[in-house]
Amino acid sequence: MLKMTMSPQEYVQIGENIRIIFTGGSKNNMHILIDAPREINIVRSKVLEQRIKEGERKTYYRDEDKSEKYRKKTVSLEGDRG
Repeated sequence: MLKMTMSPQEYVQIGENIRIIFTGGSKNNMHILIDAPREINIVRSKVLEQRIKEGERKTYYRDEDKSEKYRKKTVSLEGDRG
């Protein structure tokens, strides 16, 4: 397990194609963006635990209709990759 302190707009790169971007937050709340291939199943722990209790497994996919705010952040950060 890795514990990190990050500033807004910093990100963690996992492998070549998964990026977790910290966009801010407060003491009890943090905001992240997850940029990953569609094949990767990303589910919140709360939802996953509930589904397991119910004996149900679902696959979730990212929303293709990204908000303008998200698109601006993603484009800005993609420029930092090079």
